[in-house]
Amino acid sequence: MTVSILLMMSAFALAASISPGPVNLVCLSSGTRYPISQGLIFVTGATLGFIALFIGVGLGLYSVLALVPWLEEALRWGGIGFLLYLSLRLFLDDGRLPDREARAAPGFMTGALMQWLNPKAWLASASGIGAYTNGSELDQVIVFAALYLPICWLSLGSWVYAGAFLRRHIQRPVVLVTINRVLALLLAATCLYLLFE
Repeated sequence: MTVSILLMMSAFALAASISPGPVNLVCLSSGTRYPISQGLIFVTGATLGFIALFIGVGLGLYSVLALVPWLEEALRWGGIGFLLYLSLRLFLDDGRLPDREARAAPGFMTGALMQWLNPKAWLASASGIGAYTNGSELDQVIVFAALYLPICWLSLGSWVYAGAFLRRHIQRPVVLVTINRVLALLLAATCLYLLFE
């Protein structure tokens, strides 16, 4: 594999990972609400969940879904339902920073599951593998996944840090409510986009 292919894979991974999407919005929200360390647990789950999905798609999972249309449709609707549930929770948030006894931050398993229900993750996996690998070469998929792993983690982590920056500078609950509601509406808008694409 040439250096130019590795650079193109890395650029694709960066563009796909750092661009706004449902997981990125949850990372931003986690940064505004919880300690950075808790947000990074979600990031780690989301990253490893994505890498597992990416390798699965590289091994032909997407082809299996194409053969079983109802399963692909069920995943789509399940993903949209999960994203709408998260956006509703975010919209109803009161903007108060949590106490120790308060509701837990989204964790590792939420991050991993969210990637499997995230249409953006499926699209990024299928298009990246289609563009930069030969479907029959597992070693290419593994190299691509190895590049994706740190890029995805750092990209999602930067959204948590952006949220933490907002938290440090905006302590008033009314401002955090506004931010949460804007993020919730953006998350819901991604669901509408997925419904009508």
